[in-house]
Amino acid sequence: QVQLVESGGGLVQPGGSLRLSCATSGFAFSSNAMRWYRQAPGKERELVAGITSAGSTNYAESVKGRFTISRDNAKNTVYLEMKNLKPEDTAAYYCNARMMIINYWGQGTQVTVSS
Repeated sequence: QVQLVESGGGLVQPGGSLRLSCATSGFAFSSNAMRWYRQAPGKERELVAGITSAGSTNYAESVKGRFTISRDNAKNTVYLEMKNLKPEDTAAYYCNARMMIINYWGQGTQVTVSS
């Protein structure tokens, strides 16, 4: 059974940092690309960052230079390091794995950027 469990969210002031983690199980993690999405209230879910099995990364324009996605295949975990956070980064953040045509999601972790 595929499981994705996010953690690390919280309340942070503008300019602050957070590190999100997504612990996974039930599939061949090292062979799969992983992604982080976010969804703010009243908005559609959007792709924030992705990392391939080979370690290549891509980012939404809005987070380039501030966010870093990484993976630890030994721990079956993907991370999202977020720096210089802005109020517009406030959202629920979701880890995603896609196998064949099926998308798997975690339960999400809330990030709130506010003074």
